[in-house]
Amino acid sequence: MSPALQTGLILHQYPTSPYAEMVRLALGLKGLAWARVEQSVIMPRPFLTPLTGGYRRIPVLQVGADIYCDTGLILREIERRHPEVPLTPPGQEGIAWALRSWAERAWFGVTVGVVFGARGDAVPAEFMKDREALTGRPFDVAGMKTAAPMLKDQWRANAWFVEERLAAGGPFLFGAQAGMADLAAYLNVWFLRSGAPEAHAAFMETLPHVRAWAARMDAFGHGAPADMAPQDAFAIAAAASPERARPSIAAEPQGLAPGMRVAVMADDYGRDPVAGEIVFAGPQEIAIRREAEGAGEVVVHFPRAGFWVAKVG
Repeated sequence: MSPALQTGLILHQYPTSPYAEMVRLALGLKGLAWARVEQSVIMPRPFLTPLTGGYRRIPVLQVGADIYCDTGLILREIERRHPEVPLTPPGQEGIAWALRSWAERAWFGVTVGVVFGARGDAVPAEFMKDREALTGRPFDVAGMKTAAPMLKDQWRANAWFVEERLAAGGPFLFGAQAGMADLAAYLNVWFLRSGAPEAHAAFMETLPHVRAWAARMDAFGHGAPADMAPQDAFAIAAAASPERARPSIAAEPQGLAPGMRVAVMADDYGRDPVAGEIVFAGPQEIAIRREAEGAGEVVVHFPRAGFWVAKVG
């Protein structure tokens, strides 16, 4: 059996996804083998959509018949299964995940504007149409180009938080060991570098600690990926059974409990509801059982922060 199949980690991704880069880098930091399933940058994804139930954001982690959606939950699951080289070393509990929310939402929104303000004229029409469907908003290239100078001001302001933190300690945000906060902040530097290299180069001239830190982050690599075809990942799900459910935690604000039918969807974009029966629910995760056409029973896992859960009849 290949090392990738031994870990069971199957990552559905595409190379230019900044969120997938966070996961790839986490796998490198941990030195893990994993199976890499290349998905299309735009819809359709015929072997992935049946497994997720309609969730269309990338990346998605698959372990047998368990499907994990959203970068934050994917990283929590990798940490649960492979706690060696922790993503939240002692002293980073809680705060590192809170910083992830800032880096992935507030700062990343600025990064997207800078990147597409720089290269928007070269974006294919089919990509823009797909992202309009994903976000529910027009892909406003002209608006991003107009806002780009002001967004660059904001990008530097956010990056300066990282610069100041590294200048005060380092070599990583919380000292000697890289963790979740580093992965989340690095997402923005990586995407700016790949999408707007001229802007990236100009910023790095004024952010020497960020520049050196980014090089250290790059050095972790991506672990040991092995390519897998989408249909082979689908076959693995069809042949597997979901992991035994973990205990639910009481005192759910909505009274959610195993056996209830719910629909889960993101609260910002990609609001495609996925319906199923609750398997377990806790403060940071909810898992629902559903039937995947052609693959049988799967359990789809979502984070709680950033996602809505609604009871359905």
